Amino acid sequence: MTAVVAVALVVSVVNWLLAHWWVLLAVGILAALAGGGWLYQKRQQVRWEAVRAQGLRYGLSQLDALHHSRFEEAVRDLMRRDGCTDATRVGGRGDLGADVKATDPYGRRWVIQCKHRPNGLSGSAVGTPDLQVLNGTARQVHAADVAVIVTNGRVTAPAVAFAKQQRLHVVDRHTLGAWASGPRPLWELLRAVPPPRKPTSLS
Repeated sequence: MTAVVAVALVVSVVNWLLAHWWVLLAVGILAALAGGGWLYQKRQQVRWEAVRAQGLRYGLSQLDALHHSRFEEAVRDLMRRDGCTDATRVGGRGDLGADVKATDPYGRRWVIQCKHRPNGLSGSAVGTPDLQVLNGTARQVHAADVAVIVTNGRVTAPAVAFAKQQRLHVVDRHTLGAWASGPRPLWELLRAVPPPRKPTSLS
């Protein structure tokens, strides 16, 4: 009985739609307009993000004022500005020493650990233990070609020496200021970055 009623209902609806075909036409037009509007908004959003990324700049005072999680997002956005379209913030509990991961236009995999100091140079210095965490996971766990620690504060001399010894890269306050406020990508500001993995139009 239920099946018969259902079939009868379907037949009635089909007959009504055939008699009122203009309803289907109107619904189709409205759907097309809605879809076109959504697509236009998405395209505009992508264009705006591209423009924003090209002109992205930070002053050190801006970076100092950020919460540590927003600092990680700022580093991610700077990597995207430089052409790392897959740059992702992965920092948080259990991040295993990686706060930002990215692949540059040359195919190199970047793993970045961020150390934000609210007081800038007056805050606690980044020391060798911080570099040891990065050294222990960046290549073995995250398959990094370039392992970097970024801070808006100070880095101890032993930490800098350890970084050179272990082929790690340190972005201290001075280098961060040059990177965040200028047009040059990070790999142009660092020494001894590994060679490109693949040829590109930038090569």
